[in-house]
Amino acid sequence: MTELFFKETYSPLSSSELIAKEKANMDEKRFKHCVQVSQTARKLARLNNYDEEKAALAGFIHDYAKQVPVEEYRKVIQEQDFDKDLLNWNRAIWHGIVGTYFIKRDLKITDPEILQAVWRHTTADIEMTTLDKIVFVADFIEPGRDFPDVEKAREVSYKNLDEGVGYELAHTLEFLIENRNKVYPLTLSAYNVWSVK
Repeated sequence: MTELFFKETYSPLSSSELIAKEKANMDEKRFKHCVQVSQTARKLARLNNYDEEKAALAGFIHDYAKQVPVEEYRKVIQEQDFDKDLLNWNRAIWHGIVGTYFIKRDLKITDPEILQAVWRHTTADIEMTTLDKIVFVADFIEPGRDFPDVEKAREVSYKNLDEGVGYELAHTLEFLIENRNKVYPLTLSAYNVWSVK
């Protein structure tokens, strides 16, 4: 992964220090996913006239806390200023929202736009910035993804970022309902906004 480098880390950590910390916090498969999301975020940024460096960094750190132990998440939710309703959910939701706590603590990144994009990448929201949308969609369509219709998802997303958000939300809800999983309320609200034709 020597091609990975960030000119600006939004942190006192250097690019190599930040990359090393992230690599130490997850397994190799998850790290590869983060690299590919970073590269996809850079491409989406270029297509949408957004800061490529910032998008690449946000994409890289989006899953920094994905493999934090469940009990550590529960402790942070209880002791920090998080909505206690989060305790009724799981790591699929926590790693975005509560993941921002670990990013601030470990990676020293406090940029509000980056943290918000990480926060929203698991749930989406009724209002999303360009960076929110880039990270949300890049996570869905990065080259390692191989779900049915992934090529259609890429085609839609590269052509129109907003439509990519709507496509992803529809796909996510379909998957959750088919598997009889709970739907996070904000995700349903986001679907109602972004999936309008």
